[in-house]
Amino acid sequence: MKPRMQYIAHLGAVLALLLFITATPESKTKKTPKNPVSDEARFAMIQRAQIWSPVTVSEMQISLGPQGKGAFEPNAKVACDHVEGQLEGNTPKFDCRLADGTVVKVKYGSGEVHGEVLSTRLLWALGFGADWMYPAVVTCRGCAADPWTNRRSVEETHVFDPAVIERKAPGHPVETKKLKGWAWPELKMIDRTQGGAPIEQRDALALLAVFIQHSDSKPEQQRLACLSHDYIDDEGNRSGECAKPFMLLNDVGQTFGKANYLNRDNVSSVNFDGWSKTRVWDDGKSCVGRISLSRTGTLEHPRISESGRAFLAGLLTQLTDRQLHDLFDVARVELRSRKPGSSEPPATVDEWVTAFKLKRDEIANRRCDGLTSPHASD
Repeated sequence: MKPRMQYIAHLGAVLALLLFITATPESKTKKTPKNPVSDEARFAMIQRAQIWSPVTVSEMQISLGPQGKGAFEPNAKVACDHVEGQLEGNTPKFDCRLADGTVVKVKYGSGEVHGEVLSTRLLWALGFGADWMYPAVVTCRGCAADPWTNRRSVEETHVFDPAVIERKAPGHPVETKKLKGWAWPELKMIDRTQGGAPIEQRDALALLAVFIQHSDSKPEQQRLACLSHDYIDDEGNRSGECAKPFMLLNDVGQTFGKANYLNRDNVSSVNFDGWSKTRVWDDGKSCVGRISLSRTGTLEHPRISESGRAFLAGLLTQLTDRQLHDLFDVARVELRSRKPGSSEPPATVDEWVTAFKLKRDEIANRRCDGLTSPHASD
């Protein structure tokens, strides 16, 4: 397809996406981004975007997670001061200022506290992009007992345990005046001939989203970022074309449960009963991933190519038993009922590991020969 025709087709998809967003029950008026780009510039970046970076999977330290500036040790005790602000979404959270002056987002009081750690650590360990999430015990000075409900600073101190601290992955967000993030159907806009990610990586990411049951897959939960400093300088000014566009996931808390229309926390966030019983494939023969479309979602029953299946299987099988144990241990899954909302006791780390390996086998043992991916544009 010629570039001009591709852009026209993409523009039609963007308009459809805008209609979807405005019709979505949870949609809200968003602030105009600081450095918006045109729809055409965004499309050009998506065409050239990468979604995966090579890693040595078996050597990734899952219990520690991404290291460097801003990292925290597992379950670190962190003290901070409450910051009043406007927060989006439906998950309990608050902003808090650390001793060095940095303001971080803290999530608490839902299954996403565990789901964010599970999914971001898994994505990172396999080479896909995600924000950095650190489980912590947070002492907040100035927080009300429930700072999501009472967002004013008060003369109180409260401890939030379990909690998780968010650090944004490197890269400047790329947004238009009306579009934030990216929808899953837009993976088909990536063009390998333009320098974008190949089909096997795109399908592997879609299959991984099925594997973790990424329920709330609205565009804001994924981010288009520029990893190159020649796009936006330190003062926030655009200074040229982005040399390294990258598509990543930035909110994956409603995972490791069962995707559902209403994105109910008890169902979609770290629900062992639901996740362990949900098969990866939609039936016994096809290579269609089994994931239901939520009312905010953009991912539904994706068809996966053999190259995509094999790519993800090759990554998943490199994970050691020690790494899998660390994954569920650091996420503190033993604090969450195996069937949230009931009196059922938590599933053990070993039970989670066994369920993971069974689902991994579903991917490793399937063959998708002769199938064409809907993400193909090469």
